[in-house]
Amino acid sequence: MRYDEALKYLFGLQKHGIKLGLENPGKLLKALGMPKGIFPSAHKTTDHIKDPAQEFAPCRFIHVAGTNGKGSTCAATASIFRAAGFRTGLFTSPHLLSFTERISVDGVQISRDDVVRLAGEVAETARGKLPDMSPTFFEVVTAMGFLYFRERGVERAVIETGMGGRLDATNVITPAVSVITPVSMDHMEFLGGTLEKIAAEKAGIIKKSVPLVLAPQPQEAMQVIEKQAARMRAKIYAYGKEFSASLKDISASGIQFDYLSPGFELRDISFPLPGRFQAVNASVAITAARLAGIEDEEAIRKGLALAELPGRFELLAEKPETRLDGAHNPEAARALAALVKEIYPERKVILVAGIMADKDIRGVLEVLLPLAAKTVFTAPAYGRAAAPELLAEFASTLGYTECECVATVQAALARARTLAGPDGLVLVAGSFYTAGEAKEAFAGGGTLAGLRE
Repeated sequence: MRYDEALKYLFGLQKHGIKLGLENPGKLLKALGMPKGIFPSAHKTTDHIKDPAQEFAPCRFIHVAGTNGKGSTCAATASIFRAAGFRTGLFTSPHLLSFTERISVDGVQISRDDVVRLAGEVAETARGKLPDMSPTFFEVVTAMGFLYFRERGVERAVIETGMGGRLDATNVITPAVSVITPVSMDHMEFLGGTLEKIAAEKAGIIKKSVPLVLAPQPQEAMQVIEKQAARMRAKIYAYGKEFSASLKDISASGIQFDYLSPGFELRDISFPLPGRFQAVNASVAITAARLAGIEDEEAIRKGLALAELPGRFELLAEKPETRLDGAHNPEAARALAALVKEIYPERKVILVAGIMADKDIRGVLEVLLPLAAKTVFTAPAYGRAAAPELLAEFASTLGYTECECVATVQAALARARTLAGPDGLVLVAGSFYTAGEAKEAFAGGGTLAGLRE
């Protein structure tokens, strides 16, 4: 199997859709010979798993769920572990340019050769030992990630859920620490139509007696999470109570903040991801790392200073300054809008917006459109993408008519850069698919199209 054939196999698994549940991932990992402590042996809960590192020693997992801030928190936590000298695995999604972004060890992405080998191993195992199973894309990729981490002798693994938590394929682990970042409305067709239902799905990663780090939550979500933590006897470490952050400086290149916790304070920490909310994400990461045994102040500082995360207010080009952000729901859009207003209060903004049809289009646009002198609507090359004309209709109902429709992201980006002039700001947002194609227009070699989040 060649790399392109491996990707074709993985892409082809989308025909099986999204299947939330732990039975298939458990069976698949068992067939692959994974250790018993990492999966529930086809059971629908993980209550019986005792030891967070059982038979996967010395690896300790950090499991991260939530709606917004997962990627930043995962990247920061993994970077702290690396700075502390641990061989560190990071499993995250989606990717912007290359599938290999999803699985990395010590900051180095999995090689294409290893993607081919592991995809082949999982496919052969599924066909030979589980002929009646039709694994999904995310189930197979999760198995590939765990296999790779085992092969590479990973000591700390930061695992981001794909969707929800309770029935997410990654929820076959019992972590050393669980983390829930801010919960908001997203993926309602799978997780439920209320904040309480979505929070209940996210809270499904909470395990018995495993500490839980909580970012700030809406009251409805917090009540659900606290009840589940009490049922699981999981001690909560909540932002604003057990720890907090004090922002000291913010710019387009990042933030500086103080981390505050009883008996442990760090002053003047640098974190190269901009936005007030990033102080929260970074402090959540510090707390998770501390609960996993990291108390070395220098490692925490160094790890945060070296953290990287593509697609979050990422600088793509100069003259005009062009930035991309994966903001794809109203909460993420609000955080992005606040950042732009704070850093570029007088700058002329040209917005390039491409949004998935199953997202809250109105909610995203009513936040982002006021930023822009003009908006160029487009659509990434993906079946779920909303047509640019549909986005323009939403804009019209919101009272915004300064917009154009351009068929492709590449052409939309070129048009926006012309409209912005040398001193303007081009902002690409609305979806990681749109951000990925914009980056591909400059970098080339993208493989995002066709992949689910």
